[in-house]
Amino acid sequence: MNWQRRCKMSTFTRRTFLKTAGIGGSGLMLGVSLPASALSNDKPFKQDEFNPNAFIHLSEDGSTTIYCGRCEMGQGISTALPAAVADEMEADWDQVTVLQGEGNEDKYGPQATGGSASIRLMYLPMREAGAAAKFMLEAAAAKKWNTDISQCYAKKHVVYHRGSDKKLSFGELATLAGTMPAPEKPTLKQKSQYQYIGKELKRHDQDDVVVGKRVYGVDTKLPGMKYAAIVHCPVLDGKLKSVDKSAALAIKGVSDVIEIDRFDIPFGSLGGVAVVADNSWTAQQGVKALKVEWDTGKNAVYETKAYKKQLIANVEKSAEVMDSRGDTPKALEKAKHTHSATYTGGHLCHAPMEPNASVVWVKEDSCEVWASTQSPADIQKVLGQYLQREPKDIKVNVMMAGGAFGRKFKCDYVHEAAVISQKVNAPVQLTWTREEDMRTGYYHSVSAQHIEAGFDDDGNVDAWLQRVAFPSINSLFDKSVERAPKGATKDVYNHPFGVKNMQVESGLAPAHTRIGWYRAVYAIFYGFAIASFADELAHKAGIDSFAFLNKLYDNNTNPKQTEQIERSKHVLALAAEKSGYHQRDKLPDGQGIGLAVHYSFSSYVAMAVHVEVDGDNIKVLNVDCAVDCGQVLNLDGATAQMEGAVVMGMSLSLYTEIVFRDGQVVNSNFHDYPVLRINEMPNVRVHLVDSDKEPTGLGEPGVSPFPPALANAIFAATGKRYRDLPIKPMSV
Repeated sequence: MNWQRRCKMSTFTRRTFLKTAGIGGSGLMLGVSLPASALSNDKPFKQDEFNPNAFIHLSEDGSTTIYCGRCEMGQGISTALPAAVADEMEADWDQVTVLQGEGNEDKYGPQATGGSASIRLMYLPMREAGAAAKFMLEAAAAKKWNTDISQCYAKKHVVYHRGSDKKLSFGELATLAGTMPAPEKPTLKQKSQYQYIGKELKRHDQDDVVVGKRVYGVDTKLPGMKYAAIVHCPVLDGKLKSVDKSAALAIKGVSDVIEIDRFDIPFGSLGGVAVVADNSWTAQQGVKALKVEWDTGKNAVYETKAYKKQLIANVEKSAEVMDSRGDTPKALEKAKHTHSATYTGGHLCHAPMEPNASVVWVKEDSCEVWASTQSPADIQKVLGQYLQREPKDIKVNVMMAGGAFGRKFKCDYVHEAAVISQKVNAPVQLTWTREEDMRTGYYHSVSAQHIEAGFDDDGNVDAWLQRVAFPSINSLFDKSVERAPKGATKDVYNHPFGVKNMQVESGLAPAHTRIGWYRAVYAIFYGFAIASFADELAHKAGIDSFAFLNKLYDNNTNPKQTEQIERSKHVLALAAEKSGYHQRDKLPDGQGIGLAVHYSFSSYVAMAVHVEVDGDNIKVLNVDCAVDCGQVLNLDGATAQMEGAVVMGMSLSLYTEIVFRDGQVVNSNFHDYPVLRINEMPNVRVHLVDSDKEPTGLGEPGVSPFPPALANAIFAATGKRYRDLPIKPMSV
């Protein structure tokens, strides 16, 4: 038949489409199989690696379900990726239901959600799954009409015949389409044909979020469920000496007090004491009634103020060379002009609106989890080790996360719920209090960066020495790590500024607390130091900062970085233009505009921050964000990501810092770890570059340019430099 001409049975190449009959033999279920290495930047492709991803289910009534395997935590990934499927499929978005995929890497591929990688890695596979479904629907129509598939085209949930007024709905074709061979390489749309990709599309769950119907991890309820709260040793590696449980057990509603041993694997529990009760409030009151004595151990000496001073000392002397080109020490010695500066920043905690929460039910022959998480596979791995079961036997229901920012990669709070559930023989919801989350979390590294540069009379930078010191995330996995490794400093060495002589060194910085991923990770302190120092060099050279930054880029003759340079310069120019930077001489006294641009997570973001400063009062008036992240999937979602990045960037620039004394976190809640208030929110204008490039990261790269742009703006307004973050720390 004619419909067979373009239907080729699927063969395993880099992607293979998998189809099965739907429930009861009706409808179409379509996924795409990817080799695991196809989702990795550094692993070679292997023919024998499979990860079938169940993405689409089309029913006979026309309803379409698209599964999102990546974890939704408010960033909009469960709208952006399914909308790309629907676009290629020609599905009517109003007839699409989006469901979160359960924890199952065999079905959905890698599900760890972080590093601004979800869209970058899954955009093409999801589009191809949608295009394959459309092809199979058109093939089904061609078979019914006994015509060539070229005479059939799909549009908004209907397949039409080009030569007549015949049409068939997707629902009418669903079951037959499920029997069609999948295409080997489906044809994807041209950009001009997009219906949803690159447009403003409201989130699929927006209405539920607004009226409070969206179910988060903390909302899970099961029959017979117990509630638990927990307290941990406030000092890393401390141990429980004794606990008097009597006052807690005397509280009405408290049923048990459970000691949890330290599970010394990455993301396992620190160890603590949990109170089990018939509701969360009672459990929390029980924890307060405990009389606990801790052996705080060697890390009780940790004081962040003293530690930061030590880091400064470590970067203001020679350290271990990580990367070098040319002869930087000699070039600095011979330079006509030199300048140096040291930049520092404190610990940060994630402080999501929803603290750590999970429900776990451990039975003799099964274990089921309901958790807000960024990595279902890590939950399966940790609980598999604890329960001595296969990870695949741990069922993980991935719940909507009320914020995460890297914290919910780590599943200690899930492991603890499993311990409690096993001991009380019932499903248990464990919810950490805000205070417990803040005091015993994983923290963004405290850091020090020292930079020295040599330049000539024309402002050409010939030498750049940068020393870094911060406790490494690698210390989570290897306690012997005492300095940032080469992999953590490559973003400095590979920065697209054109400097002939470059040397990057790493100073000692042993960890005294748990260090973890935080939104933007190393880009926060690298972006702050590099962009602030570039502004200082511009001032020393007597050159406008915009012109000076362009000179730094133009002096890079590495052909491998040409695209990186051009795209960085473009967003810089866009931010400067939109902010009125070139007319800043017309600003009133006390106002200034600062620029910064940073490349991270494969994306280019420039910010122009307009401030008004009156004494100690710093008011951010406007922020212009210019973003080149390749093809944008959802304009509304992308804009929201940048607005959120400004909120986070402004908070950590002005106020937020975790302080340790005697090895313990001093902060406890938002009163002494303040985040930006609504009345402080500046006017944020987001300028997204219209690009045909493959999409890249959006969740994280917007954070890093804000701090240096703010600091540079304050200098423009007042002549005062700030090199330590936060600028206005609270007294705690």
